[in-house]
Amino acid sequence: MNVSRIALAGGIAASTVLLLAGPAAAHVTVQPQGEAAKGGYATVNFKVPNERDNASTVKLEVSFPTDHPLASVSPQPLAGWKIEVTKSKLDTPLEVHGKKIDEAVSKVTWTSDGKGIEPGFFQQFPLSVGQLPEDSDQLVFKALQTYSNKEVVRWIEEPAANGEEPDSPAPVLKLTAAADDAHGAADADAKGGEAEQAKDTTAAAEDTSSNSSDTTARVLGVVGIVVGVAGVAFGVLTGRRRTA
Repeated sequence: MNVSRIALAGGIAASTVLLLAGPAAAHVTVQPQGEAAKGGYATVNFKVPNERDNASTVKLEVSFPTDHPLASVSPQPLAGWKIEVTKSKLDTPLEVHGKKIDEAVSKVTWTSDGKGIEPGFFQQFPLSVGQLPEDSDQLVFKALQTYSNKEVVRWIEEPAANGEEPDSPAPVLKLTAAADDAHGAADADAKGGEAEQAKDTTAAAEDTSSNSSDTTARVLGVVGIVVGVAGVAFGVLTGRRRTA
């Protein structure tokens, strides 16, 4: 009887934990395809789950950070969605590849022209973005998720200083080390490969030289034997003539 009560209590507790943890984990997030390296370009996906049982997600608005503006933002065509890219003037122009840029993308809006994201489903919204900042470890985007019943969920709260996740967290893109580090490693690998190739070439030349020396020695040996046999034969013939 006591065992049954303990098992029942444990099951209730576990169910409660799952119920509490589920909604907190389901929010709009952003992840790169591969890595998002500082100073480079990346393709990122905004993942939007539908959290309602009686409504579909019909609109997503993503606002871009103003402290680290991105001059290049290109959405990928997405079936069933209309895409609008909004640009704004910059207070301080950006210099990208030697050119002055005085405006940057401030918002991208996806609006469903079909069923949207239905209950129980999620959708990814891909973008190509750049040039990523070199002086930051992350980019914070703010997103508004609109449902077919006119409800708007605001995913706009920035990460807390103590590391705790807020109730309605904004999507955060983590940036990795600059791509130059990877190029340096590739150069080192290339140089290492060249060194190994040089060693192989030297070894092959030494083998060729050794084989040539062996062949010469063998030829000389055969010639010596032939000369020796000829000398013996000449001696025998000379002796027979004298005897005769």
